[in-house]
Order: sequence, then C-alpha cells, then structure tokens
Amino acid sequence: MSSITLLKEQKRALIDRYANPENFAGFVQVLNTLLPLAALWYAVALSAEVSYWLTAGLTLLIALFLVRAFVLMHDCGHGSLFRSGWLNRSFGFLLGVVTGMPQYVWSQHHAFHHSTNGNWAKYRGPFVVDTADEYAAMSEGRRRRYRLLRRIPLLPLHAFIYVLVMPRYNWLMGKWSTVLERRHMTWNNVALLGIWIAMSLAIGPALFFAVYVASVSLATAVGIAVFTVQHNFEGSYASGDEGWDYHEAAIHGTSFLVLPAWVGWFTANIAYHHIHHLSARIPNYRLAECHAAYQDLFVEVPRIRLREVPRALEYILWDTRARRIVSVAEFEASRAS
Repeated sequence: MSSITLLKEQKRALIDRYANPENFAGFVQVLNTLLPLAALWYAVALSAEVSYWLTAGLTLLIALFLVRAFVLMHDCGHGSLFRSGWLNRSFGFLLGVVTGMPQYVWSQHHAFHHSTNGNWAKYRGPFVVDTADEYAAMSEGRRRRYRLLRRIPLLPLHAFIYVLVMPRYNWLMGKWSTVLERRHMTWNNVALLGIWIAMSLAIGPALFFAVYVASVSLATAVGIAVFTVQHNFEGSYASGDEGWDYHEAAIHGTSFLVLPAWVGWFTANIAYHHIHHLSARIPNYRLAECHAAYQDLFVEVPRIRLREVPRALEYILWDTRARRIVSVAEFEASRAS
C-alpha cells in the first residue's frame, strides 16, 4: 500500500484525535507572547539612555516575539488557537494589529493557499515563482533581477513592503473583496495609527519608529523565509491543474523543518507544516504530539534543517514538465546537457 493511500485511510482518525483546540492553551500562548513583548518595549524606552547596542539587541528580541505573534494570528484565522470562534476572531484581530497585518483579509488569502497547496498553476508562493520556460524567455538582465529579488539580504525589504506598505496601500485604493474585508482593514489601520501615536508620545517618534520598522520587517522576513522553504526545496512536488493531488502535496510538496527547540517555540510549531496542511484545525500546541503518534505516515516528508534553509531558498523555478521546483543551477545544467 502506498504512503498516500495509507495517509488517506488514517487521516480522519488523525483529525478526530488532534483537531481539538482548547481555550486555556490558547490564552497561555497569547499571554506568553504579548506580555514579554510589552516588557521588551518598556525596556526599549529605558535602553536609549544606556546604549544603542542594547536597543538593537532588544529589537532582535521583539522581532522574535513578533514572529510568534504572527503565527498565532495565522492560527486564529484557521480557528485553531481557541475552541471558541469568538475568541479566535477577537485575538486574531488583536494579533493582526500587533503584527501590522489586517488578520481577516490575510486569512482569506491564506485559506486559498491551503485549498490549492501543491497546485502551482493556482498559487505560486510569496515570491511568485516563474516557470522554467518563462525564465528561459527572459533577457539576461531580467534573469539577474529575478534572482536578485529573491536573495536573503532583500527579504527585510520585501517584508517591509508586504506587511507595512501594501495593506495600507490596498486600503487606500479600495482593494477589498467584501464589506467585511473593508471593515477589518479600516479598524486595523485605525487601531494601528492609535498605537503609533501613543508610542510616539510615550518614547519619542524617532526611537519608536526605528525599533518598530526594524523589528516588524525582520520578523516578517523570517516569516517569508520559513513559509517559502516549507514549499520550495529540492524535488518539491509542484503540479498544475491536471493530476493535482492534495494529499501528495502535503507529503511531497510540504517540508518538515527540523529546528532547535527555541526556534520551534518562537515559530509556534509551524515547522510541522506537513500536518498543518493535512488539517489546519489541529492547534499548533498539538502538532508535535500528532507527528510523533503518526510518524510512520510521514517518513517521506522532506526534512530541512536550519542550516539548509539558505540552500532551499535557491529553488525558485517551477519545472512544469518534471512537476517539481528546481533551482536556477539545475535549470542551467539541464539546458547545457
């Protein structure tokens, strides 16, 4: 029996056993994220009179807690952080304000990714991966620009535009699909503006915005990198519409990030992405347990360690014939052979 067939047979039992969010666990995760974040901002206010190096160190810590806040916001969008729908909506909005992203609007787009995972004809990732044929048709200058824009040093710039610029621009341009999306975008911006004014008055606009922009950009850059390598890696399954299989995509087109425990904490177990794509209703605090209990189903899931992330980020082309993601080096080698 194939691993995919076995997975399909046992999936229902897996979901019934682990897709059970708990309100108390959700509260604990929100508190152990937002309380330290508030304390770090208080420390930033004091640090400016001590050392800017201290301020820089605190900024990095704030970025790490913002990564965790973003993942918890993501879980609220899936209705998996709390059992209560009202709590998921309320804390999802709050965490969206903290991270700078209108949560409801973001979650609607993210749900599309889940429903089309592995179908690169429908969704091509945050970097908008081109096909190998499209890349081959580019001029040399456009190819260099394509590669440059997907390099690690530019991730914070991508992140700044993605989380701080585009949500405000889309709101100003009236780019929403429903009245509910417009309402969430409006209230996210109103709440965010209120926080910006209050914090500027409290610690000074220069200090606040320097730390805020840097921490949000770094946190979102980490998020983009993590999301990308969960679907872009050597041999990653990449189907078109024809022959696409949701379960095969979860096993062969979604990675398991083998991370140090502290990184796993700050990323709220999003490393168990293969399970998350089997059922987004499984809360992050049950993913590791689920993986351990059903590890025989996941032996074929690609493992990526922290040191291997930079290499995985080199896989930026979709080979439609081979139905997989390839690197530019692989593409050039195949053309030379």
